[in-house]
Amino acid sequence: MRPHLLAGFALSLVLVAPLAAQTAPTAPTLDPMTNDKVPSYEWVRPEADYVRREAMVPMRDGKKLFTVIVYRKGTTGGPILLSRSPYNATGHTTRNRSQKIEEILPVMDAPFVNDGYIRVYQDVRGLGKSQGDYVMTRPLRGPLNATKVDHATDAYDTIDWLVKNVPESNGKVGIIGSSYLGFTSLMALFDPHPALKAAVPQSPMVDGWMGDDWFHNGAFRTFGFDYFLGQTVEKGGGAVPSGTGDEYRGYLETGSSGAYARTWGLDKLPGVRKMMEHPAYDSYWQQQAVDKLLAARKLTVPTLVMLGQWDQEDSYGGPAVYKAVKAAQPDAPIMLGIGPWRHSGANYEGSSLGPLKFEGDTALQFRMDWIKPFLDCRVKTNPAPCKAMPAAVTYATGANRWEVDAKWPAGSEMPLYLGANASLSWTRPDTAGSDEYVSDPAKPVPFLPRPIRMEGDAWRTWLVQDQRFVDGRTDVLTYSTPVLDKPVHIKGAPRVDLRAATSGRDSDWVVKLIDVYPDEATATPGMAGYELGIGIEIFRGRYVHGFATPAPLEPGKTYAFGWSLPNVNHVVKPGHRIMVQIQSSLYPLYDRNPQTWVPSIFDAEAKDYAKATQTVRWGGDAASAVYLPVVGD
Repeated sequence: MRPHLLAGFALSLVLVAPLAAQTAPTAPTLDPMTNDKVPSYEWVRPEADYVRREAMVPMRDGKKLFTVIVYRKGTTGGPILLSRSPYNATGHTTRNRSQKIEEILPVMDAPFVNDGYIRVYQDVRGLGKSQGDYVMTRPLRGPLNATKVDHATDAYDTIDWLVKNVPESNGKVGIIGSSYLGFTSLMALFDPHPALKAAVPQSPMVDGWMGDDWFHNGAFRTFGFDYFLGQTVEKGGGAVPSGTGDEYRGYLETGSSGAYARTWGLDKLPGVRKMMEHPAYDSYWQQQAVDKLLAARKLTVPTLVMLGQWDQEDSYGGPAVYKAVKAAQPDAPIMLGIGPWRHSGANYEGSSLGPLKFEGDTALQFRMDWIKPFLDCRVKTNPAPCKAMPAAVTYATGANRWEVDAKWPAGSEMPLYLGANASLSWTRPDTAGSDEYVSDPAKPVPFLPRPIRMEGDAWRTWLVQDQRFVDGRTDVLTYSTPVLDKPVHIKGAPRVDLRAATSGRDSDWVVKLIDVYPDEATATPGMAGYELGIGIEIFRGRYVHGFATPAPLEPGKTYAFGWSLPNVNHVVKPGHRIMVQIQSSLYPLYDRNPQTWVPSIFDAEAKDYAKATQTVRWGGDAASAVYLPVVGD
């Protein structure tokens, strides 16, 4: 054989031999009756670009909380970004069964883990795989909680364990989360761990009675029934099993909200019972109000508290925390962020909401331009210096631009007065007058066009629903400005001063502040004549003398009912009109007021519900108005 052929043959033996060595051994043929079930499968494969670890983190009382730690392979000296959740830490870290870190985590996490952050999700005490008892929005240690643990101690113990047991970290921690996770982010600020350097509570649950999930100004929000049944029941939990029909009809046929609870066995749930046992703003609610509790202490952890302008669940809490803390501590390291979003909308795609279109993905813009820099400069190793914190960063809807302000509210109050002939004007009418309507609890005003289901997109976007569906009802009063010849820029929380009377012994009052689009609006297809809610809020009349002291109203007596609409940054453009609608129900989101006196509306019976004539006064000494925080542009 020729020498070069021999050399080639030898080389082929060298190359083939290792391949042969790698061939998998032949397994014996399985018996046809071999059990096909196996105990486990490791879906995170060796080729994954991340590490995902699970741990049971010990708390000071001996209970252990299930915690998932995720980071990109090769991470060293990474800051920790923590979220404490009632919604399943496993689910948060398995969005997709993928080998890519961006795919297993929520979308909003990608910029962080791609920049060396270590992402941590934890099941709160008593839920998911965590040990202990679950108490909805567990109160701080104190009058309502005689134990040694709460969300503040659990956050402290968790952070302490993480910085000692995650060697890939730099020992600095930020906490973030929306809704309930916003609540747990705020709770971490009480007696905070030294390693906690920044907090970003989003749409936080702060005061369940004043204006977050369960009540608004004393009016009960019925959607809470589904939430309690879904979150607090180990077996058989979920939505109330009332079918898929019109919830307007379903609630109406059942009677009071208390009767509804009893019909479906919800009165057996401890969380529902606690709400029904405390219909007024008593110490049970006052001692859980996170804004008041935080204001009573010095805030030391820099905090970016944020929410959506059309947050359908927790519009009250974020601004309430900012206001209370700043009032008690003017130099507190806290700022407010408001975007053009629904509840928790900052964590999703933000280029639109219902029919509204914005300039790009506003949620991504805020995450990258504000949230990430806010965290980076505080939790990274050797970061660039932090920029000065403004009072507020908000998105001006109507003008579609982000704005930064040195104070919040940024506007100065200008009263918009109700007047004769369904008018609104910037000057108080000299002549006094009134308008009337009949409120019938048997025919409450719906909060959405029927049929109503408080779920899905209809629920998420109801605050931007075109209000023409009720404009014209005889139990809805409508007032309007002339067509504007210059913009009206509202920055803050509009304030209602409603002078009104009822023929009944109790009454609900709903005020809607509305941006009315021109009848011809070819530049914004689909928006011609649209009646866009800028702010919608309710007030239960029995609390006119104080939220802790409900009392019957005197029929025919004029009262000054006062409350605030949600915080907004909105520009009403020239060519538009400003409208105010007034009604006495927003059903079935809020339970019906019987309009007679009963100590607790949860216990109202069919005989207690009665029609009432509602009188709204304007002009003179009893001039109803909505005070708008207006800035000059």
